[in-house]
Amino acid sequence: MPKILSAKKALRQNIRHRAKNSKQKELLKKALKSFKKLVAAKKSKEAQDEIKKVYKALDKAAKSGIIKKNTAGRLKSRMAKLLAKVSGK
Repeated sequence: MPKILSAKKALRQNIRHRAKNSKQKELLKKALKSFKKLVAAKKSKEAQDEIKKVYKALDKAAKSGIIKKNTAGRLKSRMAKLLAKVSGK
């Protein structure tokens, strides 16, 4: 445990940030998983709605630094490609 006041504050901040980041990462993983499940089931209508949630989660994660900007772009591109394959475009 830290003894210095600033180190104690840093520890409190780290705990809060870690909780927030892990929650956001978990939401991102759930969105990706549900989208991939819909694509595997060839449900293009539902996947169209779900991809919006995936994009939102990716953008939020990239904005807050949980994932890098290019990683978010790459994942968005791959999800769009999967959706295009299912919907036959």
